[in-house]
Amino acid sequence: MKLKTITIDLAKNVFQVCGVNEHIKPQFNKMLKRNELLDFMRQQSPTVVVMEACYSSHY
Repeated sequence: MKLKTITIDLAKNVFQVCGVNEHIKPQFNKMLKRNELLDFMRQQSPTVVVMEACYSSHY
């Protein structure tokens, strides 16, 4: 599956991750724990990553 964009909603312990293809159709939408996110991202092909931070995130 070729992704155009991966979006990540940042939170303290759990992240919502969604991947969309070139037609802006969702390919997956999953909840990942903090310790799972890096391993998940390492498995993805290079693509654009967009992050949305909640008000309590430190960025």
